[in-house]
Amino acid sequence: MFKKNQIFRALSVVLLTALVTSCGSKKDVVYFQNSSDFETLVDRNSFTPKFKVDDLVSIYVSTLDNEASVPFNLFRGVSEGGITPEQVDYLIDKNGEIDFPVIGKLKIAGLSPDELRVLLRQELADYLKDPIINIRLRNFSVTVLGEVKNPGTFPVVGERITILEALGYAGDLTIKGERDNVMVIRDFDGTKVYSRIDLTKKEALNSPVFYLTQNDVVYVEPNKSAITSSALDNRATIAVSIASVLITSAVLIITRN
Repeated sequence: MFKKNQIFRALSVVLLTALVTSCGSKKDVVYFQNSSDFETLVDRNSFTPKFKVDDLVSIYVSTLDNEASVPFNLFRGVSEGGITPEQVDYLIDKNGEIDFPVIGKLKIAGLSPDELRVLLRQELADYLKDPIINIRLRNFSVTVLGEVKNPGTFPVVGERITILEALGYAGDLTIKGERDNVMVIRDFDGTKVYSRIDLTKKEALNSPVFYLTQNDVVYVEPNKSAITSSALDNRATIAVSIASVLITSAVLIITRN
């Protein structure tokens, strides 16, 4: 009887260990834990997208007089048979400039779309009356890596995107993602800036990286469970082996008695 008790006690320890290692804490996976019902949080980011070096920008100028605006738009090819030629986008060079038709070099890096629109209206005032200027960033994309379900690079249609939307594109964090220490890598004219955001706190909404800019990289680090998963898997395998031996031994002892 004493041997049987020892065996069953050992089996209980093995099973309890397995249960403990598989348990997770609510505080490790829930977003915005310190928010309360019907709470209002004012967005203080005042986020405005800015153009950067290597951005690809589409600029189209139009007026009531179509012929007058033609020289201020770049197209590839010649219009034939009613087919509109392809519009050429502007690449911001290393000096933060584009070469605009008729006007020449314009420094636009650091400007928002609205600020660029104002600048162009000023520059075009001597040539066009009340021009309509459409501006669009063509290469706006963000990359999400690490402990997410579908890592990858995702194009952005609008002028801004939040980190939550980007994570949504990537299928959200896995259960092994570190939610309180998500890294955002941002490029400023060749200089990489690393910032971290805690998604378990409501203050994340006011983080300077809550709104992402073009070519930002979001990296979700693995939590302790993920880092030690290989070791735990090995331990689990060993534990199963030991449990099998103990069960076999217990069956033999009971059978013999």
